[in-house]
Amino acid sequence: MVNRLTGPFILILLLVIMAGPAMAANDLTVEPDRTRLYEGEVLTLTVKGSTKIDINLSNLFDFDMSNLPKPDIEKVEDNFEILARNQQYSIRTVNNEMIGEITWTYQLAPTKTGNLTIPALSFRDSRSEPVTIEVISGTPPDQEADALRDSFIELSADKDEVYVQEQLVLTIKLFFTGNLIRGELSEPEHPNVIIESLGKQNEYTRYRDGVRYRVVERRYALFPQQAGQLSLQPIRFEGQARNNQGQLKFLRDSASLFDIPVKGVPAGFSGDTWLPARSLELAESGLPQNRNLTAGQNLTRTLTMQADGLPAETLPPLPERMPDGMRAYPEKPERTTTPGNHGLVSQMTQTTALVPVQPGELTLPEIRVPWWDTESDSEKVAVIPPHTLTVEGVPGQIEPLPDNAEAPESTSGEENAPAPTASGGDTSVGFWQLATLAVLAGWLVTLAGWWYSRRQANRRQEAGVNSGNDREKVLFRDLCEAAQAGSPKTTDLLVRWISQRYPEHTFRSVADVNRFLNDMELAAEIEQLQQRLFGTPGEPASEPWQGDRLVAALLRVRGKASAPTPGDQLPPLYPRGLNTSR
Repeated sequence: MVNRLTGPFILILLLVIMAGPAMAANDLTVEPDRTRLYEGEVLTLTVKGSTKIDINLSNLFDFDMSNLPKPDIEKVEDNFEILARNQQYSIRTVNNEMIGEITWTYQLAPTKTGNLTIPALSFRDSRSEPVTIEVISGTPPDQEADALRDSFIELSADKDEVYVQEQLVLTIKLFFTGNLIRGELSEPEHPNVIIESLGKQNEYTRYRDGVRYRVVERRYALFPQQAGQLSLQPIRFEGQARNNQGQLKFLRDSASLFDIPVKGVPAGFSGDTWLPARSLELAESGLPQNRNLTAGQNLTRTLTMQADGLPAETLPPLPERMPDGMRAYPEKPERTTTPGNHGLVSQMTQTTALVPVQPGELTLPEIRVPWWDTESDSEKVAVIPPHTLTVEGVPGQIEPLPDNAEAPESTSGEENAPAPTASGGDTSVGFWQLATLAVLAGWLVTLAGWWYSRRQANRRQEAGVNSGNDREKVLFRDLCEAAQAGSPKTTDLLVRWISQRYPEHTFRSVADVNRFLNDMELAAEIEQLQQRLFGTPGEPASEPWQGDRLVAALLRVRGKASAPTPGDQLPPLYPRGLNTSR
């Protein structure tokens, strides 16, 4: 083992002793990987130089090749951008002298087109020869040129021309070889175009002229906002990849989409809002199938507009003209946009609370939305047909009989029958006595059963009243809190509370509550809250919500309901004017 190490160590020591003072070598070569390239490509420039190395016993273990001088590569920055640099070296001995051979590798990106010159570079006392590089504007014209490149970009659009605000699907494909270590692919940009990404990028493998490429594909939906010529900025890519030999290569490419004409809105379009789409549909739900309603009944109608090829923000609110006798409280429309491979699919849902306030036949008018079919290049209309609703009045209470109503006639004839006589003998008298005793016994048994059931019912009623009172208090507290905050839950809590307060009555809506209580102040406050919650979207509230007034009205109504009415009080035990001291 010692003999193995001794030989190389002695050889290195002899080389160190024999090495003289360092002196500059007399050669410097510059070698580009090509002299003709397209704009956006990356040039690999290899610079080789040699120099004598002075290594002695004092710096044998501290010698660092990175401290050696470098060529003045900064001279190329007038025409090229230096993306990366690398340095390799080797040592050999020539005529008992230690010579270091150094190779610098630079990745250069041209900053302009035309014939660009790499000037003569200097390394110590050596100078290289200038090199001319031809940079061609644009991209390679055919796939054969692409097959010779390490990376390239392809752009495509689904249409040659579009209308203003019509969807244009742009597809960007990046082809590259090797293993990509780092990469930045720019996105389309234009000041007068709305651009939406169509989901995540796709990655797959493709072969071009026998060369296996990895592909990154991205899709975008473009909506030009002005008529004229659409010219996008070039799509650029910069990255690093390592080839099968382990070499690191810098990739830089760019591509431009062809100019696309953008047409204006057709003169014959009849709609108020321009809607160019592949398809547009209207749908509704919430109306009863038999089209029968009761006055004061709450009804929720939902209208839906779905468009293929438009963002949801461009869909206009649906017109809802209401007939007399129908009150409407629309909510704010909900909009959703879903990206897909073929573009955007959007939906707008508009919900409105409808309350018929008078009986009769009410007709919800037809809804028409004109739009432009980009597939057939013609105008079409989405329609919701009119609907006629039959509104019935609130069923009244049963009317009492008039005072002069005659009593029903007796059919048995017992009133006109003569009274029985005792001439029937003892047998007749014994029969009636037994019948009287049987009736009296049955009456006593019935009275005892009634007393026992009444006692049990009182006990259950007391327990139910206590439980009902607690439930009523909780509901009223929640109602006051919702009213103070102006919450949409207020009307629902009002119906639930009044149903708990008066279980003998049926309440289905706020209209039923207002009709039962007949309190104008409370009805006005509820009406103001509903208008605030379900009023026209976008209209600011005329004044801040005053929940105290609604709470005060509720407390007043509850206090009035708690006071016993004259009809509920028991009559006095002794009639007025009767002296009880006698």
